[in-house]
Amino acid sequence: MDGKLVSTWYNLHSSVPESYVQPAERQPCNAVLSTIKTIPVIDLGGHDRDDIIRNIVKSSEEYGFFQVVNHGVAKELMDDTLRIFKEFHAMPANEKLIESSKDPNGSCKLYTSSGRNCADVAKYWKDSLRHPCPPSGEFTEYWPEKPEGYREIVGKYTQELRALGLRILDLISEGLGLSPNYFSEELSANPVLISHNYPPCPEPSLTLGASSHKDPNILTILFQEPNITALQVLKDGAWIPVEPIPNAFVVNMGLMLQIITNGRLIGAEHRVITNSSPNRHTIAYFINPKKDAIIGPAKPLASSTSQAIYPSMPFGELLENFMNKGPYFEAEFRL
Repeated sequence: MDGKLVSTWYNLHSSVPESYVQPAERQPCNAVLSTIKTIPVIDLGGHDRDDIIRNIVKSSEEYGFFQVVNHGVAKELMDDTLRIFKEFHAMPANEKLIESSKDPNGSCKLYTSSGRNCADVAKYWKDSLRHPCPPSGEFTEYWPEKPEGYREIVGKYTQELRALGLRILDLISEGLGLSPNYFSEELSANPVLISHNYPPCPEPSLTLGASSHKDPNILTILFQEPNITALQVLKDGAWIPVEPIPNAFVVNMGLMLQIITNGRLIGAEHRVITNSSPNRHTIAYFINPKKDAIIGPAKPLASSTSQAIYPSMPFGELLENFMNKGPYFEAEFRL
């Protein structure tokens, strides 16, 4: 069972296998839920640009998360993209493995649990498909060709998400006093798309779809399947559920943005719980820098009155630390 896709065996069990049972302190049944009912929602279609910027910066400082509506991505494209990923994860396991193994260097891969290099305390109840989606179109030849239309639909979706991501980052730059297009070059050059499939779980109180973590990137834009609440954000020691809003995206700050803003914006910890039914699907677009891009506090945000609290380091080195040490290496990284 270990190493096999959860979707191939989950319906053969009436209980969670021992390797998937989380330690007691991580189990959802023992979690403290927040009295805050939701994260902020920001209307990007509003006419008051200054107000939008204030709301984005405030939400990023206080929560590290917000949802956006009226963002400009067509509902039809969002629906088509969700459908194509649901069809992919519903294919036989051997077909999925063939379709996700075209690149001998492993740029596109299908995996289960966390995909990190370090050993997990317990495994996570999900399967994931991951591949790069740079604006150059490089790596597209290694993307799945099945289901039919995958490359065309996902290609359009990633173009739209890139435009949306850069728009949000430009608003953040303006709100923080950074130069226009601060994030538009090497800091956003290597985006990655990950599609998660969380099969029904017989004992949701004992396991997790993803442990508490911060994303090791600049910004994440998540599309959640409607009507299933599983994402939770940690604030003040308690978990806030992120209920899906129709045709909205969830936006969260990554750890690299936290470092660049010298801790002003927070890469909030978040996790994913499981559900007894049905399958849940999400699509995450990760904005990543080039591996040799230097990540450190931006000079305007680390002055004599606000000393840098993080050193500067190539993104590739930071990412390797994260993948090898897990999500809690941040404490070691501060100056």
